[in-house]
Amino acid sequence: MQIAQVTMKLQKLDSRAIIPRYQSAGASGFDFHALEATTIPAGDVGVVRTGLAMELAQGLELQIRPRSGLAVKSKISVLNTPGTIDSDYRGEIMVILINHGKSDFTIQAGDRIAQGVVAQVCQVCFEVCLEEGELSPSERGTKGFGSSGV
Repeated sequence: MQIAQVTMKLQKLDSRAIIPRYQSAGASGFDFHALEATTIPAGDVGVVRTGLAMELAQGLELQIRPRSGLAVKSKISVLNTPGTIDSDYRGEIMVILINHGKSDFTIQAGDRIAQGVVAQVCQVCFEVCLEEGELSPSERGTKGFGSSGV
């Protein structure tokens, strides 16, 4: 099966910005790079600039996700995983990182800090159900957290 390709406009807001790229032929995510050096203190949060803006087609979103290597090696993750960039946003892409580690973490300009995945969007129309029993029954019903055996 061939991977679908979509053209997306990208603007460098700063000459130091690095254009994202996929690291392998089968990758679903492309890497975002830090525009400038910054340090995220242990247990704290930092907002990291990329120096990039994008124009997504209507019906697409950009999800900002953690890089697994940063998470496992340095305990650095994207705080609002996945971060969502809507198709009508034209500002700079910035990444909210959290340092779950016990030591401060320094990011150098050009470091890969997160990955972006473009996904299709489906907007729903809500049909409000006011009466109990208007939602169709299911085997699980109202059983919540941990009820599926996991």
